[in-house]
Amino acid sequence: MTPEPPDPDLLIDFRGVSLVRGGTTLVGPIDWQVELDERWVILGPNGAGKTSLLSMASARQHPTSGVGYVLGEQLGRVDLRELTTRLGLTGGREVERIPPGEIVEDLVVSAGYAVLGRWREDYEPVDRSQALNTLESLGAEHLAQRTYGTLSEGERKRVQIARALMTDPELLLLDEPAAGLDLGGREELVDRLGRLAADPDAPATVLITHHPEEIPPGFSHAMLLSEGGVVAQGLLGDVLTAENLSTAFHQQIALDVIDGRFFARRARRAGGHRRAEQ
Repeated sequence: MTPEPPDPDLLIDFRGVSLVRGGTTLVGPIDWQVELDERWVILGPNGAGKTSLLSMASARQHPTSGVGYVLGEQLGRVDLRELTTRLGLTGGREVERIPPGEIVEDLVVSAGYAVLGRWREDYEPVDRSQALNTLESLGAEHLAQRTYGTLSEGERKRVQIARALMTDPELLLLDEPAAGLDLGGREELVDRLGRLAADPDAPATVLITHHPEEIPPGFSHAMLLSEGGVVAQGLLGDVLTAENLSTAFHQQIALDVIDGRFFARRARRAGGHRRAEQ
């Protein structure tokens, strides 16, 4: 049966999508739609299927079953190269391939040509200007002439996001952007991503995280995964509840909301003291 054509208003349109490897279902079946002005967070414990879902949203893997459309193109019937400059992606294997001696400005500007770093090609002044403006929007313009290997982890994260934004993508996919950051670095990054989320000209965004504390202000929707299945999805405030988090993480979770930020912790047992974590 021929699937119904994609909805032109949807950037991601997954219909009963699953990903199976070695006989194990990594994620799914899932129905999921992302519209133009939405900012999504995908949350869940290790092994929940978050990265598998993002690998399909970035067209790096095709669903084993169901039908998935990304930017109007059906997964399995589109060449990834056709989507490269329309998608902005951070994390994964590309980050591991960045040479430590790469100049930051070259690393960012080369994204516009779907290559990793500068080789022999020349770039127009307008490309250089856009790269510097993108770095500036993330508070990283002062890093332009540094080499990637000399940057702190927080600085690297901002440069990676600048590279992902260089092509003016229609869809921005962030795979655990705060992983490995200390408290100060995390808060700086969350603030920058919150500003990006508030920008009406910014692309639709999907962010993966394990921790509610890493959700920037301004994100609108959430999907909570556990063991490859969906616990809840929809508006952020409806999905991110203590009850849903407790279900996903298989323990009692307490949740506080302070100034639009979410903070989760293991719930203290009534009438007793919480046992110290080993």
